[in-house]
Amino acid sequence: MVGFGSALANLRGVLRQPESHVEVVDGETVPVGMLLGTLGTLLLDAGSSVTDVRSALEKARDSAGIGPELAVGVLPALVIVSETATGSATIVNAEGVELSSRQAARANRLVLGLESGSIALAEIPARVRAIRAGTRPPAPLPWIAGNALTAAGLAVVFRCPWWAILVTLGVGALVGVIGLLLRRFREAVAIIPFLAAFMSTAVVGLVVAQTGFGHVPLFAVCAPVAVFVPGALITNALLELTAADIVTGASRLVQGVIMLGFMAAGIAAGSALTGLHVDPSSAALVGEVAGVGTDRGGWEAVPSYWVSWVAVVVLALGLGLVFGSGWRLTLVSVAVMVTAYAVLSGTSPLWGSVVATGVTAALLFIATRLLERLVPVIPATVSFFPAFLLLVPGTVGLVAVSTLDPVALATPLATFASLCIGTKIGGLLPGLFARTAPAH
Repeated sequence: MVGFGSALANLRGVLRQPESHVEVVDGETVPVGMLLGTLGTLLLDAGSSVTDVRSALEKARDSAGIGPELAVGVLPALVIVSETATGSATIVNAEGVELSSRQAARANRLVLGLESGSIALAEIPARVRAIRAGTRPPAPLPWIAGNALTAAGLAVVFRCPWWAILVTLGVGALVGVIGLLLRRFREAVAIIPFLAAFMSTAVVGLVVAQTGFGHVPLFAVCAPVAVFVPGALITNALLELTAADIVTGASRLVQGVIMLGFMAAGIAAGSALTGLHVDPSSAALVGEVAGVGTDRGGWEAVPSYWVSWVAVVVLALGLGLVFGSGWRLTLVSVAVMVTAYAVLSGTSPLWGSVVATGVTAALLFIATRLLERLVPVIPATVSFFPAFLLLVPGTVGLVAVSTLDPVALATPLATFASLCIGTKIGGLLPGLFARTAPAH
């Protein structure tokens, strides 16, 4: 009882003690913890990992001259900022509203300004409100067109025959419609991956049954649902685990595996319904498909290799429509994805696809950081994202899970590890360069 009474007295003392670090916002005193938490939740909704969010908040705190007197903790859905001297904490919950690529770019420019000192902490609420004010539900036509272009682009890049490319174009649009309709219902979000995978597999299976096409590559089924594949989620989870964010990394990893399980169940259900057999040996990475082809003609022929370079551009355009990037960021995405494809295609024959993926990730991460230094309005986290999607072997992992092939499963696991190592190495060098904040 004495111990409990002493702890209660200490708690009351902490609650009565005023905040040590405050800022005046619109004539009112606001704790710095609330300001940093508001910024952190914006970055979480923009898709940043908890490791990157914590690092950004600590840099903003240090630039304001506060230092370690404020401790920052980040979880997937909230930010905790505590006074180390008193133990009082401010907790800010994320809104859970996904931001577009343009909003993510504006959020990262805000971080750059805070780090350089050109933006004051007191400006955070107004700037965050301005960024969130641009949140809009996806426009139907760009969303559907973006899904269709993304599906067709991936099918060409991974050397599918012409019939599969045309089918994935139509199925991608259909999956886009399904996602657009179900996103309105919170309860249906969890089941979208299953329904999308089931629909994609069922349509491809019906086409194969009617036409008699023999060889069915995995991307004929997976390309239309690539937007829902949690490859980036799993990679971010591994990055967080390597940064000692065990709770967050483990929870994201479990979430990603569950999503893959739902999609694998959808593929299994669609295959059982239509009798479709997907070739597990077609689970190849980007750098391994350059020489893929067939001796068949007509609709079963594979496009010429040069068409793959056009498909990379189409893929970038589709992703720009899906994620609301705007034409400027879309052009950057095109340049980054073409570069990533060129590096992967050139280095995979020399070092193998697994090593080439890590090397490409490191080089592009450094390049995007340098680009950010020269052109601050193009944050590295946004410009690197398209290459990240091209590098992540999420769809390869999906077919490995759906076929339970241990050989196929080993490839994405090794590539995930290589991608994490490459990204970590690429993140070490840019810290040596001073970053310039945007003037506006």
